[in-house]
Amino acid sequence: MPIRISPAVKGLITAVLMVAAILVVFNTSKDAGSSLQYLVYGIYGLGITWTLLAYRKSSSFTGKFADLFAQGFRCFIVVTLCIALFYWIFNRMHPEFTEKTAAAYKERLVQSKDKMPADIESEVATFKKQYILKLVSGAIFGYLIIGAGVTAAGAALLTRRK
Repeated sequence: MPIRISPAVKGLITAVLMVAAILVVFNTSKDAGSSLQYLVYGIYGLGITWTLLAYRKSSSFTGKFADLFAQGFRCFIVVTLCIALFYWIFNRMHPEFTEKTAAAYKERLVQSKDKMPADIESEVATFKKQYILKLVSGAIFGYLIIGAGVTAAGAALLTRRK
């Protein structure tokens, strides 16, 4: 009898693999735009696909799109929460990211020449305070959109196939 793994546990396994890939890319590539980062999205898509295919093969499968989507949702919501937590911890451990990004932001503000120095300093201070929050909220939004898209597409394909 095969071991049944819940969609949430599959999401956790997927998230662990994604974090491992993120750390490998971070430690091997100094280029933030490295094409290796797409490996993370590939793992994410494969984790959702694994969840959908396993449910489709199970005796619980009803053939309904909503039921299949619900299984994928349970997977991608866990992944999204884990990745958001990872981003928060990782960036708290690396305050140099905030400083480097804030310095680039300040440089852009200075070059625009439409703000007073005091306004620039105030905006940069606000930017630093909100940096991790914006990064994490952007990650949550992005991973939710990607997860919903992959899940909807996969569920649609799998409910059409007989």
